[in-house]
Amino acid sequence: MQKFLDIEAVRALILVADLKSFTRAAEALGTTQSAVSLKVKRLEENVGVRLLERTPRMVRLSIEGAAFLGAARTLVAAHQQALGSLSTQRRKLSVGISHHVVGPRLPLVLKYLKDADPQFVLDVRVAMSRQIIDDLDAGRLDAGIILHSEDRRRDGQILFEETFGWRAAPDYQPASGLPLQLATQGDPCSVRSMAIMALDNAGIPWEEAFVGGGTAAIGAAVSAGLAIAALGSRVAPVDTIDCRQSFGLPKLPTREVILYANTSDRRARNALYGLAAAIRTRT
Repeated sequence: MQKFLDIEAVRALILVADLKSFTRAAEALGTTQSAVSLKVKRLEENVGVRLLERTPRMVRLSIEGAAFLGAARTLVAAHQQALGSLSTQRRKLSVGISHHVVGPRLPLVLKYLKDADPQFVLDVRVAMSRQIIDDLDAGRLDAGIILHSEDRRRDGQILFEETFGWRAAPDYQPASGLPLQLATQGDPCSVRSMAIMALDNAGIPWEEAFVGGGTAAIGAAVSAGLAIAALGSRVAPVDTIDCRQSFGLPKLPTREVILYANTSDRRARNALYGLAAAIRTRT
């Protein structure tokens, strides 16, 4: 007997797989956890295989589910493109993302966001977290993904905790008798403040040797051997190393990465949760 796939069930499966949570998938779809669970269960019954492995602590794709996921994404994208071809109206989706969250994975993240709904005109701004919060408060952005640093807003969703480390070029050696040479983003930057506080508390003298506008510039300075920098694991250049142990530097704290959404539009929120999934994925 020929089988037909329910697009909404396939979309639910993709969100559960990306967000690793029935609850978060339900939030993205604007429905309940039980409704998402029922959709996925019926999809599994329809295709005749278990697509997800569920335990009280986690949910993940089965072997069959992993094999199905790529085709499922293609199906949903084609469905959205077909619907979009019938509409002459395109809406702008404005999103701010912290420098310290996205880094060199920005092309992949943008592709994911565009695939989530091709009909959106994307307005994506990579900036400091404080600037993004200001733009959110002023209504200039539909959403923002930032590092948590203050309690100005309490309506966000925690996506994950980012780890930070001291990064240096593999052959970098601090100059004897001189303060530690730092590459930082210009003030105000919460990661800069975090790094300086850690060094001051440890009694380690430092001075800024390079100030850059964004983590791409900071990473380039570190790769060039100009200085060391405090960088998140997602934005650190692959040709740098963690030098904390080698140079006796203090451990840096983790920081929450938070999604703030100013829109209740279902299509926009679906795209935003897809964006969040792309950012949290390390591969």
